[in-house]
Amino acid sequence: MSAARDKLSQFTDKKHISIETYRKTGDPVRTPVWFVEENGELFVRTDSDTGKIKRIRNNPRVRVASCNMRGTVKSDWVEGEARIIEPESSEHVFSLLKEKYGMMYRMIRFTERFSRGKAKPVGLAIRINS
Repeated sequence: MSAARDKLSQFTDKKHISIETYRKTGDPVRTPVWFVEENGELFVRTDSDTGKIKRIRNNPRVRVASCNMRGTVKSDWVEGEARIIEPESSEHVFSLLKEKYGMMYRMIRFTERFSRGKAKPVGLAIRINS
């Protein structure tokens, strides 16, 4: 088993991860999110105007750890690199999230339609460093 695959195993059967991104000053910002794992990467849905998107555009380095829904970290942090994925790939990720989280995912997506404004949903891919 590769080192990255071994690090990914801590996220099996977990519902949330905390993504730590970095401001231009280097200060970390932690955000709890829903995620799915596929082909050795973690995938997340967010909006195009979120702080984490802006921070990842400036610095793709991230750390991730499993957490509870409030963001309390429950595992070791692992280093990774995040990238914004293409719209076609994002749709696939959104369908995987819908499958994993079921009715809660659908309800949250429904309510966001009324509050999103001009932001577009985007997918993030996180590759864990070996």
